[in-house]
Amino acid sequence: MAVPARPFTSFNFRVNLLLAGQSDPVCSAEFSECDGLEMSLEPKTIREGGSNGRQIHLAGVVSYGQLTLKRGMTPDLGLWHWFDAVQHNRALRASGEVLILSSDRSREDVRFVLTGCLPLKLKAPGLNAKDGAVAIEEMQIAYETLSLPAAEGG
Repeated sequence: MAVPARPFTSFNFRVNLLLAGQSDPVCSAEFSECDGLEMSLEPKTIREGGSNGRQIHLAGVVSYGQLTLKRGMTPDLGLWHWFDAVQHNRALRASGEVLILSSDRSREDVRFVLTGCLPLKLKAPGLNAKDGAVAIEEMQIAYETLSLPAAEGG
């Protein structure tokens, strides 16, 4: 019996970031927007001598996007500390996960795994006594690889 397809909702997701050698995450936060989960493959095109009506495409270099997170809430200042630590140790990288949750938030439907995460931009919200506080207005992260591991149980 085939398992019915589940609709993936784009507003139920969580972002986790972990530095190598540490057990506590740099970030386990929820943001209102997450953009930049992307991969692009640039083909190498070869033309075979004598075959003018055809070209051959070989897989070339893969490039990855830049993750942009907006309007997030975090329980601590871990993202700020990570950004500061990278200024002192330029080789410091984190691994990350973007988890898409079910509509009732009871299970994880999709997991994107990021490696070599480097913070590029961190922006605090405007300070205004009338508004509710948002811990992170915007964060941009470069990453080296993106994968979608197989779900548990197949």
